[in-house]
This record gives sequence, C-alpha cells and structure tokens, in this order.
Amino acid sequence: MATAALASRGFVQAQPTDDSLRIYAVDIWQDPPQSWGPLGKGLVITAAHVVGSVAQTKPRVHIAGMELPATAIREGNVERVDLTLLSVDEQKLPVYLRMRRMPLCDNKPWPGEPVIVAIPEGTARSHIMLPSLLSAQFQKIFSPVIPDVATTGNSGSGVFDAGQKCLLGIIRLKIYQTPSSGAPESEQKDIAKYFVPPSTIRGFIPTEYRL
Repeated sequence: MATAALASRGFVQAQPTDDSLRIYAVDIWQDPPQSWGPLGKGLVITAAHVVGSVAQTKPRVHIAGMELPATAIREGNVERVDLTLLSVDEQKLPVYLRMRRMPLCDNKPWPGEPVIVAIPEGTARSHIMLPSLLSAQFQKIFSPVIPDVATTGNSGSGVFDAGQKCLLGIIRLKIYQTPSSGAPESEQKDIAKYFVPPSTIRGFIPTEYRL
C-alpha cells in the first residue's frame, strides 16, 4: 500500500486544511496497490505505467469503503503521455462524493510554488524545484519536479496547488543519481519526482469528459 510520511529534513508538515484533499485520493486494488486521483463524475486519473493494460490488470477502485470495477476511458503510455483515465459507476458512490469536482489548475507550475501531495492515508507538503538544481541531463527532459522524494507518495499520486487546492499534476516517476562505477546500489541517491502538469492532463482528457 502506498504511504506518505509527514516529516523529513527540510520538509514542511501538512497543515490541518490539507487533509481535505485526501478525499480526492483513492487506492486501486491490484498487485501492488496504487494511489490514484479522482476528478469527479466517477472519473479517476493516474500514471499509465502503474496500471499497464486495463484489460489485463482489471483494476478495482477502493473508495468510501467500497471496491468498484473500473473501465478505461483513455489509456496513455510511458513513452508518450504517461496517463490513464478510468471511470467507475458514479451512481454507486455516496452522494457527498458525487457532488465533488476536482478542477485542474489554470496556472503553469512555477519554481518555488508550494504544493500538496495527497494519498488516502495522508498528505505531504513540498514545492516546485528550480530546474537549475537538476543536472543538465534532466533539466529539459523532466519538468516540473518536486523534492522530498521519501514523503510524497508514489506514481499516480495527485499534486495540488497549496493555495487554490486545484489539481496541479500526477506524479509520474522518480529521478535518481546512479552510484559511480563499482559502488554499491545502496549509494543510489533520490533527487526529485517529476509530475505530469495540468496542461498535459487537460489535453489528455477527451472534451466530453472535461469537468
């Protein structure tokens, strides 16, 4: 099960109001279980690589104490757009969930912007990193990114604007520094996490499903 701790060096603990975002994070029961983010109207979005082919994995959404089968609206892939949009039967959800909608942020992520990463078990705060803090090989390929790798969930988790509480992105992958030749793998250093920005998410969701 994906988890998020609320403390690490240089890490700001989650504020009480941050917990309101946990309702927009759900678990998908497969092997291993993954965290995904619901948008509203029974729609759920995550990174494509964590679920693979929906026809093969047949994921089930664990939400509000229920397990609901999910169907694919659109499937991306890790080489192009690493997103998958799923749908569950909205009529089976409690009224308080059917009434909720998670808007996508209109703003482009900017360096220093405070963010909140939410999973069902908790929330964690972080911020957008300056691209210059990454090595040259990553600066153009991976943007935007956040630090606090150990505390901010796994692939598929939602990244939210800390002020507006809108969806700013979906975590896609971890950037790490490989150990030098001959060094043990334990010396691998986690650097940051890249997330899919709102502009990409908006373009990925078919027009008729946009909220």
